[in-house]
Amino acid sequence: MASGYTGETTGGRVRTTGMGRSIAASLAVLAALTGCTVQTPDGDGKRRSPVHIEIPSSTPSPLRSPTGDDKPSTAPAPARVLWSPGDTGRDVRELQARLRQVAWLFEGPTGTYGEATERAVSGFQGKRGLPRTGRTDTLTWQRLLGMTREPGRWDLYLMGGQPADPPDARCTSGRVLCIDKTSRTLRWMIDGRTVSTMSVRFGSQYTPTREGVFSVYWKSRDHVSTLYDSPMPYAMFFSGGQAVHYSADFAARGYGGASHGCVNVRDEQAIAELYAQVRNGDKVVVSW
Repeated sequence: MASGYTGETTGGRVRTTGMGRSIAASLAVLAALTGCTVQTPDGDGKRRSPVHIEIPSSTPSPLRSPTGDDKPSTAPAPARVLWSPGDTGRDVRELQARLRQVAWLFEGPTGTYGEATERAVSGFQGKRGLPRTGRTDTLTWQRLLGMTREPGRWDLYLMGGQPADPPDARCTSGRVLCIDKTSRTLRWMIDGRTVSTMSVRFGSQYTPTREGVFSVYWKSRDHVSTLYDSPMPYAMFFSGGQAVHYSADFAARGYGGASHGCVNVRDEQAIAELYAQVRNGDKVVVSW
């Protein structure tokens, strides 16, 4: 007999042998691989209904939300806003100081979240692919923290407004201009009570402001320096040519500059009120 399918009949049944069993096995494998249906003979020789073999997909089915639709059940929470226009305080100062470090803000810090700060935040956000809201949210703040260093005290109070240190003991009696080089502040005190406080700037290392106890010996409302030919409005002289006076340069540049030894005040209204109250003979204390 030629090679191929061979079968024996026994009581009406067909039994595969040899090559026949191999072909049947191959057909079963082919059916499993292709997902086709095969008809299989049972022991009684009758054909049974087709058997469908399903092949598992290699790609998992997409997960559905509990509601049964294809959209995610929850959207990512938006970043929380930390500070926005109109806010004030020390945290806003730090934000402004850090924005200055990366050259997105050039004024301040002022401690007030104004238009300049809003524009700086918006520019910073846009440069880094964040939504340009102008409000400082947690994502914007974390990105800024990673690019900057912790600002120091003078970074925070570049334009003044820093808190004053406790007054020198020599300032606690009488009428005193109590000037502190450490906190860069001037307290106007009467009998131990602080009437007003303002930010001040001093001379450079080459023209230092003298320290010690002095007294006001001359007031000059519209004074102009004969040595430097520069205006010194509201001047109150206390030691040689050194005086407390308003400085437009301090108002514009902050602590980026220095005086020639005088005590500069940047708040013109504050020093105008101070000038009206101070008398010749009032004490001046300059200390660290």
